[in-house]
Amino acid sequence: MTSTATPPAGTLPAGATRIDHFSEADAAEQMGVQLRLVRDAAPRFREWFAGTGTPDYIGTFDLVSLPYPTKFGLWRAALSPVPFLTITNRLIVLRWKEADGRPRTMLFEPSDAELGANTPYFKGLRDSMPKQFERFSVKFHGTVEDHLRRLGIRNEDVDYITFDHLHTQDVRRWIGTTVPQADISPSKPVEPRFPNAKLIVQRTEIEALAELHPLQRPWFQPETYVDLRRDSILQIDGDVLLGPGVALLSTPGHTIGNHSLVLNTATGIWASSENAIAAECLSPEHSRIPGVRRWAERWGQEVIINANTIEHTAQQYNSMVKEKSIVDRSRVDPRFLQFFPSSELTQNRLNPGTQPTFNHYAISHGALTPAR
Repeated sequence: MTSTATPPAGTLPAGATRIDHFSEADAAEQMGVQLRLVRDAAPRFREWFAGTGTPDYIGTFDLVSLPYPTKFGLWRAALSPVPFLTITNRLIVLRWKEADGRPRTMLFEPSDAELGANTPYFKGLRDSMPKQFERFSVKFHGTVEDHLRRLGIRNEDVDYITFDHLHTQDVRRWIGTTVPQADISPSKPVEPRFPNAKLIVQRTEIEALAELHPLQRPWFQPETYVDLRRDSILQIDGDVLLGPGVALLSTPGHTIGNHSLVLNTATGIWASSENAIAAECLSPEHSRIPGVRRWAERWGQEVIINANTIEHTAQQYNSMVKEKSIVDRSRVDPRFLQFFPSSELTQNRLNPGTQPTFNHYAISHGALTPAR
């Protein structure tokens, strides 16, 4: 592969503005210094962000539940001997209005689960599993288009799609290609299912696909990004306010271009990413998962990272502290924070010793009205 379909950097979505609250922390070379600067900046960001307003609508929808290695999801903390736990990947649908009243619709984590299964790691896992085990361990809840159809959202109403990072993601069917694709459209270019949507991605994340490190390769499908329509990709650098109460904050570490969705809602501020697979991973002192609380106490660590690719472990730790420092506490159980894992640890009788102490399951805010 020679290149990916990357447009020039520095673009911003319409109506978006840059956020500079964490710029000093981002520039720090030493991770200990960065951690201190993140903590210092978080209260100022919280106060400012709460004043930007709220979106019109937020809804979450289950896509797929699947096995995930325990040693990745709970890193070194869990005592469970079972090799896999279960995570549920969810779509978040958002709508807000720009200053001129124009509605914007964004999909966060619109995973194409069918094509995502071709990711080298998951393809290898599936090939090694007995078919009967796969039938019991993987559950499809609904496709992105199924959920949008039930909501009354037309495909052409979608303005933006984004992911916290590009592990497993294949977006060819969402934004289209410039040439035929042998596996899904051998005779003509792939027509975009979301013809007006732009993929918002951190510049560093999509640039990494051109030359992946061996530690990264099992988790990406770089060949699917070569022929994407260039005008459907919006690269950003760093933290961006997209609309009232909707921001993307750079949270690198899990991948080099990881970013988190940050939302201001009727219950306060939320953050969503896959830096952690459970809310209790940001409050391990309250976890009942065997080993998690003891690990955190023993090593003086306030978060438990999701560590399938340890690209920049200390930076991922700092990014999680950034997330936990800006969100509010759950109104359901104040011991836990309003951190919503984009793939959340889910109870499964096949996985003893990994039952979550607490689940968010969903974020619900506002009401959905016609986009046009």
